Amino acid sequence: MAAPCFLGWDFSTQQLKVIAIDEHLRVIYEDNVNFDKDLPEFKTQGGAHVHSDRLTVTSPVLMWVKALDMILEKMKSSGFNFSQVRALSGAGQQHGSVYWKKGSIQILKGVSPELPLHQSLKACFAVSNSPIWMDSSTALQCSALEDAVGGAQHLANITGSRAYERFTGNQIAKIYNQNPEVYAQTELVPIGAPQKRISLVSSFAASLFLGAYAPIDYSDGSGMNLLQIWEKVWSAPCLDACAPGLVEKLGNPVPSHSVLGSISPYYVQRYEFSPDCKIVAFTGDNPASLAGMRLQEGDIAISLGTSDTLFLWIQEPTPALEGHILCNPVDSQTYMALLCFKNGSLMRERIRNECASGSWDDFSKALSSTVAGNNGNLGFYFDVMEITPEAVGIHRFNSENQKVLNFPKEVEIRALIEGQFMAKRIHAEKLGYKVMPKTRILATGGASHNKKILQVLSDVFNAPVYTIDTANSACLGSAYRAIHGLVAETNVPLADVVKLAPEPRLAVTPTAGAEEVLISPGKCHLSSDLRCGPRMKLEKLEVRWSC
Repeated sequence: MAAPCFLGWDFSTQQLKVIAIDEHLRVIYEDNVNFDKDLPEFKTQGGAHVHSDRLTVTSPVLMWVKALDMILEKMKSSGFNFSQVRALSGAGQQHGSVYWKKGSIQILKGVSPELPLHQSLKACFAVSNSPIWMDSSTALQCSALEDAVGGAQHLANITGSRAYERFTGNQIAKIYNQNPEVYAQTELVPIGAPQKRISLVSSFAASLFLGAYAPIDYSDGSGMNLLQIWEKVWSAPCLDACAPGLVEKLGNPVPSHSVLGSISPYYVQRYEFSPDCKIVAFTGDNPASLAGMRLQEGDIAISLGTSDTLFLWIQEPTPALEGHILCNPVDSQTYMALLCFKNGSLMRERIRNECASGSWDDFSKALSSTVAGNNGNLGFYFDVMEITPEAVGIHRFNSENQKVLNFPKEVEIRALIEGQFMAKRIHAEKLGYKVMPKTRILATGGASHNKKILQVLSDVFNAPVYTIDTANSACLGSAYRAIHGLVAETNVPLADVVKLAPEPRLAVTPTAGAEEVLISPGKCHLSSDLRCGPRMKLEKLEVRWSC
């Protein structure tokens, strides 16, 4: 009898990816379908269509279905033994939405194993091109939602985030406002029924495997501006502000570790999956990455890539106007915070080119030649409009708290790196994050290979930095969650399930006394007359940025 294995799927923006791991957590199979290259008939760029207004961005629903057909056929041709798959789970790009047409449930349940899935489902979608996370066309709907519930902060207190244009509730509101007949095509079902008619990309993908409408999980559901993150139920005022009858179209959200049922007979007959293969609720790609990075309470994961992203495990969050609080995908009693910064590696590369002749070695030497705190010189560097906070431009301040036009090259380099990481810590603390004695920082992405940059990160957060290899963290996290889903009801934590996985590698530890110079109250080096903690510093900096 074949040894059991577990599948993790990732319906990401540009690709569909799959990983199979065995019971020892070893990767035994890996593959992907690139939407642009492998499915050129859909004419996407980067997996999406940017419309003429440059604000509306969508992806074809059938492209995702056809990609699943394609990757399953590749696995079959390679000799992959589907019968050994005991459970599967997956991730989808967050915030995207799929609109099932009336009557689609019967088609989904009765798909013929003789046909590829995309042929059977081609008439099932009321909206053929799904709005995705890159869409920024719902400013009016965002304003209306915030007004309806008493303002941006009140909305954040309810749902974990202020209104964001890409968030699903606002996208649903736009479809209802502009195409009420399309919205009406997504039929109502009794609340409590195991069905729904509007899916997230994640629950849509789960539906394909389940052969029925899969529920939205708590974690991905908390990225919609619709879920009360404390009670984990839909917010009636938010639903009412977006569209009528919406609660019946969404169904009840479920814990992220839920086993939704067994795999559809379609896969048993066409690919010889075991009929006992379980489907564990799919979630968003960011929550799945938290699982893939194996975060624990108090940990920080930071991806230092084109954009910088922080994932934080938080016990008692305080929602703010910047950043997001989501339900934790591996522990329903806790939360994850998410902070995104557009000006990441591209900004670091520009300063490297200008101040270190394009050499990372010279960049690192310059960073080492300056002291923690940079003698009071601080800079904030935004080539493009930043997400957290909304700011653009280059802003340099000397030790006298005066704005200056230039720094010496080595000062410029440290000002950039310290400024980037100080902003991350300050915003994390605004969301309720507290550095704990057992805190670890798990770093990934291109800049995580530079130990001098990691040293500044460690000094600012006063925590050791570890590096991890997570090229497909959402995919791997989905495979881990597939295993966890089978035992989660017995209160087994994910950490116990993944203890055989390779440990992160210790890269650097904090320099003694550095945090006192950089962050501690009474030691603020931003100005000689300012004695402040991180929050007051941030408020002062945000005043500067808005000037």
